[in-house]
Amino acid sequence: MLYLDNAATTPVRPEVREAMAPFLAHEFGNPSSHHTVGERASSALEDARARVAAVLGMRRSDVVFTSGGTEANNLAVKGIALAALLERGARHLVTTPIEHSSVLESARYLERMHGFTVSSVPVSGTGVVSADAVASAVHDDTALVSIAYANNEVGTVQDLPALRAAAGRVPFHTDAVQAAGWLPLAGLGVDAVSISGHKLGAPKGTGALAVRGRVPLEPLLHGGGQERGRRSGTESVAGAVALATALELAAAAQAADAARVRARRDELVARVLSLVPSARLTGDPVRRLPGTASFTFEGVNGEAVLLELERRGVISSSGSACAAGRTDPSHVLLALGIARDVAQTALRLTLPHHWADHLSPVADAIAASVAAVGR
Repeated sequence: MLYLDNAATTPVRPEVREAMAPFLAHEFGNPSSHHTVGERASSALEDARARVAAVLGMRRSDVVFTSGGTEANNLAVKGIALAALLERGARHLVTTPIEHSSVLESARYLERMHGFTVSSVPVSGTGVVSADAVASAVHDDTALVSIAYANNEVGTVQDLPALRAAAGRVPFHTDAVQAAGWLPLAGLGVDAVSISGHKLGAPKGTGALAVRGRVPLEPLLHGGGQERGRRSGTESVAGAVALATALELAAAAQAADAARVRARRDELVARVLSLVPSARLTGDPVRRLPGTASFTFEGVNGEAVLLELERRGVISSSGSACAAGRTDPSHVLLALGIARDVAQTALRLTLPHHWADHLSPVADAIAASVAAVGR
């Protein structure tokens, strides 16, 4: 079996399991406890915080550990926007129609419950966001701009420094859940960044939001005041250590992994397009994550193609795992201008960081699956 759905989740790396093991066994202390057992846990937590901050190019005190990317995005969008509402009455957000559902639903919550207005900046047919469009959308009442570093379905990568500059003085958040491990995270100039451990080889339920100290943040979880009052609740020391270890491992091998996987991905794309006349690559053909190849196949049943591929030993997906169980076409593909019936034929292949093999057999399996479904 070939597992090519790594944008949905990845297996836990052996080094990560080893690093977190002590904190699931004898080093079980509560990091808020004022005794030696708790102090050892607190020391490990703060070491993990510093390691995550170093990869992100931020300060240790900026990092808030969360339960994953969804919580990190909720905390960023709601927390920064509500703080701006309280401080200066701001009630406007700028985002795009191709964001992860955790960002879009957070924006809708702010509209519904707090009277915010949301400007959804349009994207090109390949999913690229224009800096000029962002600059035009921002005004004095804007509380936050939130635009993902790389799209989770089609893999299009944004020019974040340009988009951040276009936002001016308005706080800028980026969802870097898919970009982490493939792209540099430091030096982007953003004010807040979300990451998730299970996309990097850490367990599910691990993640972080880093928010620069100058940006006010209203907490969503209230209680004992952990994480400097920004996210109450006893921290998972094992989870924090796992996230830091996975993030460091991915960052250390990033350049070599990206170059190798990109070459294999490009071979796959070229072969699929040559073998399947109905195949269309979605997303930007150049500015895309190294491990992402996404297609539509007009005129076939997309779900049937996925089942045929699995029967041939290839595990893939139609898009975001967070949309599992829904029959509606992808909001991302619709925003790219793809017709609804075509959007429902989507196929997303996402490679792991360690991939080295040629992908001709996968392309052949795709061609055979599309042919079988189209009979």
